[in-house]
Amino acid sequence: MTSQSTLPSPATTMPGRLHAASDDAARIDAYLPTATVQNHAANLAVLDNGDLLCAWFGGTQEGVPDISVYSSRLAKGSSVWSEPVRLSDDPSRSEQNPVLFQAPDGKLWLLYTAQLSGHQNTSIVRRRISSDRGRTWGPIGTLFDEPGTFVRQPIVIAADGAWLCPVFMCRVAPGERWSGNDDISVVMRSTDDGASWTAHEVPGSVGCVHMNIQPLADGSLIALFRSRWADHIYVSRSNDGRGWSAPEPLELPNNNSSIQFVALANGHLGLVFNNSSAKESVERRASLYDDIEDAEDSGTLVAQAASSRGTAFWGAPRAPMTLAISTDGGRTWPIARNLERGDGYCMTNNSAEKLNREFSYPSIAQSPDGRLHIAYTYFRQRIKYVSVTEDWVSAKQQAAA
Repeated sequence: MTSQSTLPSPATTMPGRLHAASDDAARIDAYLPTATVQNHAANLAVLDNGDLLCAWFGGTQEGVPDISVYSSRLAKGSSVWSEPVRLSDDPSRSEQNPVLFQAPDGKLWLLYTAQLSGHQNTSIVRRRISSDRGRTWGPIGTLFDEPGTFVRQPIVIAADGAWLCPVFMCRVAPGERWSGNDDISVVMRSTDDGASWTAHEVPGSVGCVHMNIQPLADGSLIALFRSRWADHIYVSRSNDGRGWSAPEPLELPNNNSSIQFVALANGHLGLVFNNSSAKESVERRASLYDDIEDAEDSGTLVAQAASSRGTAFWGAPRAPMTLAISTDGGRTWPIARNLERGDGYCMTNNSAEKLNREFSYPSIAQSPDGRLHIAYTYFRQRIKYVSVTEDWVSAKQQAAA
């Protein structure tokens, strides 16, 4: 796949339309229609009527107050994603990282963050609920009001029926500018269908964020994490969603960018991630928001002090985009195939000048027919959708054997 900043022609000549990949008839691609210069952080949900819904954030640039949440729908049986619908509009905050969750009663929840400029330590988590599968939405409310609370991964239901919402806390000392050095993961747990929540901190999780929880066939829970240190994907396990093991590194690399995995119907796990780390980086950014004008700072904040683990690594290339399968409950991931290749340049988030070339922030879901549905950021200009089967992941390896 090209590493140039100009998007492939299907993104502009047939936006939203499903089509076979140019070099792979077994793969279905689409570029979701977009209404903004920058588009990032997709989240997919397969709804109970067979529709596929995708939410993401868009605007001028991450951290700018015009960033809002958008959604698009691929109706069951349709071959075209719908035009984007704007779901949030706070002119004072950057609204990011939408998450979709369809509750057992059929109601669809939308969670997202709302922060001041590039200060993730000011973020709160907002919520909207839909009773008609996301066609209309109720009022905006605040779900978690502690400043610094961030979401990225969906709510899951544990074997005992409790709702588990993984969050991470963006912590800074007074007078410091947030850069991710001291973030930790926390599991919010509800036993009353989201009316109230208790917090359960993951021990030893400094720098382990974007906690993604999935249930295993034996009723236990596994969680994977992005690493602020851009070294490895980390793993933690729990029997009840309250007590968690300290995260430990897997052999899989991480570049301080988001990952997502899902438990498949056959018991396997499907993971989408950037198969790279800081080892592949020749440059380093000062922070995630170092190229936007910061009206909330005015030069009064100092650099965040290092935590016990050090300082967050920003700027590691966000490529390739890889789909991997585990058949042993997440212990090993021997089956993998790239969805995208490129240089993954992300030393800037600038989309207006088409400087960014990252593939990032993937989301993955499985529909009842067994197909895997994946969405991810393409150069921070579009959200790209890909659909394959699990067999597709190993097909190339089998052909080469």
